[in-house]
Amino acid sequence: MLGRWLAVAAVFALIGGGAWFGLPDSHKKLAVGDSVIDFSLPDLQGKMKPLPKGQVMLVNFWATWCPPCRKEMPDMIKLYQTYQSQGFNIVAVSVDRDSKQLKDFVGEYQVPFDVRHDIDSTVSAQYSVFRYPETFLVDKHGVIQAHLVGAIEWMSPNIREKIEKLLADQPLNTPL
Repeated sequence: MLGRWLAVAAVFALIGGGAWFGLPDSHKKLAVGDSVIDFSLPDLQGKMKPLPKGQVMLVNFWATWCPPCRKEMPDMIKLYQTYQSQGFNIVAVSVDRDSKQLKDFVGEYQVPFDVRHDIDSTVSAQYSVFRYPETFLVDKHGVIQAHLVGAIEWMSPNIREKIEKLLADQPLNTPL
């Protein structure tokens, strides 16, 4: 009797193992030095827009229900307003399910930069993002210069120095 149970358990283990190893590979984690993954997502009016090129930018993954995302938004707005005239951009990729809630948030905070809606988290998955907020700092050549997780003080001297170096097309010598 024990032999039969062991045989049944072995069969289930083989089936489970085969199914596990048969799953597709997850997306490769993006790292500093990798090229940014190009994407198109709808803006708040539903118009598909590609990721800008040739600009220093933050690609920020966030949600209205995320307290750290809400905390960093005013600083992110100030950063954008400080450097936008120098070729700096922010693409805020929201993973919110509720379009109205997202539009209300953007209106309340008067967000001046690009907001895209990744309603099914397809782009977030391509970037292997699952913690919010997560931000990629990208240089003019489309190369990731920093990957930051959590709320950031975007107007801090360290961040501003890095942004200014990238705007001047200089390499970052130290990580953020």
